[in-house]
Amino acid sequence: MIRMQCVRAVAIATMTLSLSSLCFGQEQGGQQAPPPTQQPGGGQQGGGAGRQPGNQPTFPDRGIQQQIPEISRPIYLSGSVRLSDGTTPPVNVVIERVCNGVIRPEAYTDSKGNFSFMVGGQNSAVFADASVSVPTINGPGPQSGINERSLTGCEIRANLPGFLSDSIILGFRGPLDDPEIGVIHLQRLANVEGYTFSITTALAPKDARRLYEKGLESMKKKKWADAERDLGKSVELYPKYAVAWYELGRSYQQQKKFDEANHAHLEAIKVDSKFISPYGELATMAVVQQKWDEVDQYTAQMLRLNPYVVPEIYFYSAVANYNLQKFDLAERRAREAAKADTQHRIPRINHLLGAILADKHDYKSAAESLQIYLKYSPNAKDADAVKQQLAEMEKAIAEGR
Repeated sequence: MIRMQCVRAVAIATMTLSLSSLCFGQEQGGQQAPPPTQQPGGGQQGGGAGRQPGNQPTFPDRGIQQQIPEISRPIYLSGSVRLSDGTTPPVNVVIERVCNGVIRPEAYTDSKGNFSFMVGGQNSAVFADASVSVPTINGPGPQSGINERSLTGCEIRANLPGFLSDSIILGFRGPLDDPEIGVIHLQRLANVEGYTFSITTALAPKDARRLYEKGLESMKKKKWADAERDLGKSVELYPKYAVAWYELGRSYQQQKKFDEANHAHLEAIKVDSKFISPYGELATMAVVQQKWDEVDQYTAQMLRLNPYVVPEIYFYSAVANYNLQKFDLAERRAREAAKADTQHRIPRINHLLGAILADKHDYKSAAESLQIYLKYSPNAKDADAVKQQLAEMEKAIAEGR
């Protein structure tokens, strides 16, 4: 039998992944993860493929001896997001720009469902998302911009887990064009019970909302103690403020006050059991502590409420069930995670899947998974060990074992 390295380390390796952004349904790339048999909302890729945004295409020589460089100028876009019934969605819907399949979050909507941003500007930096490549265009600063040709094949869409988004094609758009691009509509998808927003928010008193927003500002500035203070006061004024409990839990996590964080997230769920974001944070903390029963519990609840979550949730579920020796469920979750991770941001998914399949003596499929892992993580610390395992598998396959 081929010996595979213990993949408990797989779970520990995931701890550097933050779930704070996944609770906005961002792939960490802005793309919400699809369920096993259905594409997620707004999942279509922006037209055209083969070149990255910002690269200049090669045109036939038309007798011009010297190429005139294109000037990059700031291009601003604005618009609004509405649900299919015309109502305003919750705040913090992510606005994404998709260019040739590459997803970049650009902005959030405000409380009225409106958005406005400079394409590729400094606003992109507010998304602390390791899955999204946000290249610097002409350097930072107010003079940053983008040339018109770079928007060819780009589209703008909204991202809210459990909803399907319209896409607005940009085409050739210049800095002097009207920035207004219109309304992006979101249509509720079937089989979704939970959302990344809470229905309790609309009933929050003015003072509680003010403290909540003040706490969010402190969170953005990484002033965790200040955020804790204001968010704590917010839930004192309005104990049913689920999103405030959730953000309070996140502020505790940043300060490594895990017992308090656990309590805050459970309070959020108690107030609104269909608010899925706290489940993700509870699962993350359980992964860190290797409490596999809890990881399984919280990920299962999250997937039941909303299958349109990011790949990490499927992955965490797979890791938990592997460690609980529920190998069939672990394999299913790992395959779902791999299917959802279309951009191969989490190569460890294929490492785990390879380990599961090797345990089942399916060496051919296991080898294929490990090859994918090495392809997208060639410099991993365990790359040499995985190559050795792969060689043993290929030998076993050749011998007909």
